[in-house]
Amino acid sequence: MAAVSAESIAPPHDAHPARPEPRRPVVIQGGMGVAVSGWRLAREVAAAGHLGVVSGTAMDAVLARTLQDGDPGGHYRRALASFPSPTMAARVLEKYFVEGGKPSDAPYKPIPKLTLDTARAGKELAVLGNFAEVWLAKEGLGPQAVVGINCLEKVQMGTPDALLGAMLAGVDYVLMGAGIPREIPQLLRSLAAGQRGSITADVAGGRLRRTISVDPVDLLGAELPPLLKPDFLAIISVDQLATYLHRDPDIRPDGFVVERPPAGGHSAPPRGKLQLDEGGEPVYGARDEADLAKMAAIGLPFWMAGAYGTPEQVAEALRAGAVGVQVGTLFALSLDSGLSQEARGKLLEDLRSGELEVRNDPRASPTGFPFKVASLQGTASEVEVYDARPRLCDLSYLRQPYEREDGEVGYRCAAEPIHMYLKKGGAPEETVGRKCLCNGLMANIGLGQHRKDGYVEDLLVTLGQDLAGAYELMRRHTQGWRAVQALQYLQEHLPQVRLASV
Repeated sequence: MAAVSAESIAPPHDAHPARPEPRRPVVIQGGMGVAVSGWRLAREVAAAGHLGVVSGTAMDAVLARTLQDGDPGGHYRRALASFPSPTMAARVLEKYFVEGGKPSDAPYKPIPKLTLDTARAGKELAVLGNFAEVWLAKEGLGPQAVVGINCLEKVQMGTPDALLGAMLAGVDYVLMGAGIPREIPQLLRSLAAGQRGSITADVAGGRLRRTISVDPVDLLGAELPPLLKPDFLAIISVDQLATYLHRDPDIRPDGFVVERPPAGGHSAPPRGKLQLDEGGEPVYGARDEADLAKMAAIGLPFWMAGAYGTPEQVAEALRAGAVGVQVGTLFALSLDSGLSQEARGKLLEDLRSGELEVRNDPRASPTGFPFKVASLQGTASEVEVYDARPRLCDLSYLRQPYEREDGEVGYRCAAEPIHMYLKKGGAPEETVGRKCLCNGLMANIGLGQHRKDGYVEDLLVTLGQDLAGAYELMRRHTQGWRAVQALQYLQEHLPQVRLASV
């Protein structure tokens, strides 16, 4: 298979059919991992005429664990039946699918860990997982419905495989933040040409340039279909970064999402020296806000994110020159999201009582980026609950590659056992307050690990800090709301805004 050349399988890039200009929807439903923005949610939003976005983080684990649970409804098996390589799909089904599901208290099988050169079985699982998620979101929808995938620059080792899988399913948009995604436009161009695509690996202490790659021909050979390049939206926090990315055509995105500090999940740290308020949260100032006049002057479409979850805030974004807004929290809390009934129930109960709070924790994420954590009783958001958890790192999506003294690459995570982290050259202060996001986020969607010693993974939920829109929707829909109802709410002021601009 590896001897087959890309040239003999895939036509050159300029010979591929051109993708029609994608729609520029007013609302982007934010990409929320792990699979909180699952295919069901993205499908509802796309069917309503907006941009539905699936998470591209840990979809290999989501697919493997869902198959071990018996694939309720048969959705993932239906998607895999449409994958271009039946033999690749069959290998994954044979390894992970359990008819009727494994016992509820039995551990999930481990999956191959990401490395700079992930084992072939791991690459196939990642490609199939991301393919299935996008395929299900788009299934049966017309060409006007648009679906995107969200990846994190900080999870570099999974990016090329994830994007190949998404492109095989016809994804329309790729969105990426949590870093400077300067190499993604070229990666997408390479994959669309049926060629090997690579990005530079961020290796701590590395003296040599190392890359993370995926070769579509090596994986699929003659089964590789023509691929279309999706549009790329870079998620940035300040206009200076947008100007930098726009300046060079090789790294220029097709648009931007301008994400303000209150946005959920990971957010950019404050510029300058880190200062904490009395509650221990990072202090942001004027330097951390984008100049929207300069964003508009760049000339590329942009959407606003982070505290744009009300009709008034949507109207404000449009008046500032934005195409629209990206919203996560309203959709994460909706009845269509991938959150488990347990996680959603806790969140809506606190929302109903007016007690839901979200903290911007500067230490929780092993990436070093501030991370929003919903304060929920009995979950890993509480120090005593998390401290009772065995300290381990087994999913390992946030592991940092580092160069060892012998020149080889090792991997470490600040949330792994402290003695192991220190043995790998990590600094002890980097371990303080770190939490295992990978396992907590899997638990949020009902796929948490049940370990042999009886330990069951606790929830660790992330949301945005601006809850005004969520409280209003709870006032209107006391038992919860659907994604379509959130969309209707967000667009309540659009006719007035558009009329005023005529």
